[in-house]
Order: sequence, then structure tokens, then C-alpha cells
Amino acid sequence: MKKITVILVVLFSVCAVCGAQTERGSVRKGNRDFSKSRFDEAEINYKKALVADSTSVAADYNLGNTYFRMENFGEAEKYYSAAADSLAKGEYGADLYHNLGNSLLTHKEYQKAIEAYKNALRRRPGDMETKANLAYAQKMLENQQDQQNQDQQNQNQDQNQDQNQQNQDQQDKQDKQNQDNRDQNQDQNQNQDQNQNQNQDQDQQNQQGQQPKISPQAAQQMLQAIQDQEKDTQEKVKKEKALQMRSKQKEKNW
Repeated sequence: MKKITVILVVLFSVCAVCGAQTERGSVRKGNRDFSKSRFDEAEINYKKALVADSTSVAADYNLGNTYFRMENFGEAEKYYSAAADSLAKGEYGADLYHNLGNSLLTHKEYQKAIEAYKNALRRRPGDMETKANLAYAQKMLENQQDQQNQDQQNQNQDQNQDQNQQNQDQQDKQDKQNQDNRDQNQDQNQNQDQNQNQNQDQDQQNQQGQQPKISPQAAQQMLQAIQDQEKDTQEKVKKEKALQMRSKQKEKNW
């Protein structure tokens, strides 16, 4: 997965005439440092080569390899990309894209890594290590997409649960408000019934406490009726006494 190929042969075709010797010498020194894992010194020498010749493809590519070994993958991709246009069609094209794929793989940029490995295999179809890395990148991309889908589903589920809870809270609030309104209406009805009963009791008390009022004419009629009744009674008494007297006289006559 971490196959690194260093350009040990200076690419004369891309060297400028002015300063070519300085660029080639710095690249050679960088290569020696790289082979002994002295990556800090290799970095310095490759950058010296780029100062001497900013178009040095060997310096760009080997500097990318150096940063890859130093696990500075962002810088590695930068220098690999700088060398890509010049090396893509050459003998080092497959190595460049293989190394670029490895760097992208460490960043979990699986789709870009897959494209880099495919570019490497177009230039070197039989490279088994590149094929293995490609298969690994494809599997990791599939897992990443599955995880993203699962995360999205979980997020949607959480949002639905939150929305359902909000709806339930709103419904509970509405139900409580409705119950409070019913209780308030019931209290008002009870108060109205109590007030109505109190009014009825007050009316009855008022009716019982009041003396009936009789008009003078009705009073005269009642008095006349009493007098007539008393007169009739007296006449009945007189008649009874008269009958008793006659009865006594009859007995005496006998």
C-alpha cells in the first residue's frame, strides 16, 4: 500500500540549461538522504533543486514521496499533483498515481484514491499491489457510503421522533387547555345554578314576608258577605226557637 518509487535518474529533458548542474546535484543528494530514511535532509535538498529549477519534475515527485514518508499527506498530494502532468505518460506515471492513491487513501478520500489507482493500472495493468489497494479503496468507499446512509437514516429518525414529540407535547397542551376550559365552564354553570337557587329562595322569602293587599271594594264585599252570613245564622236561630215554642204550646194544649 505504501510503495514509494524515487526517481534516481535525473530527467534531463525537463531541466533548464541554466542551473541544470545545481538542480541535478540537489536531486542526487536528496535521493541519497531518502534511501537512508533521512527525510528531513531529503526535503531540504529536493527544495534546493526546485529553487534551482522550479520545473524539476524529479524534485516535485521525490518531494511528494518524502512528505508521504513523513506522513504529511497534504503536502505529498501537492507535489504529486505538480509532477502529474509531466510524469503521467512516462515510465514513472504508474508509480506517481499509485503513490497519490495511497496519500488520498490515508485522508479517507476514497473516490479520488480509486481514480488514482485506476490511472496507475492504465499505465501498469499487471501491478498486483495497485489492484489490491484499488479493491481496498472501493470497499472502504462502499462502507463509507453505507455509514453515511445509516447516519442520514438515524438523523431522519431522530428528526421524526423530535417532530412527533413536539406534536405530542402540542396535543397534550391543547388537551389540557380544553380540559381547563371544560372545568371553567362547569364552575360557571355551577355558579349560575347556585345563583338561580338563591334567587328562587329569595323570591319565596319575599312572597312569604309580604301581606296580601286587598282593595277597598273587595274588603267591603267580604264584610257584606260576613254580615249576610251572620244574618242568615240569626234567622235560623229564630226559626228554631219559634218551632220549640209551638211544640211546647201543643203539649200544653193536650
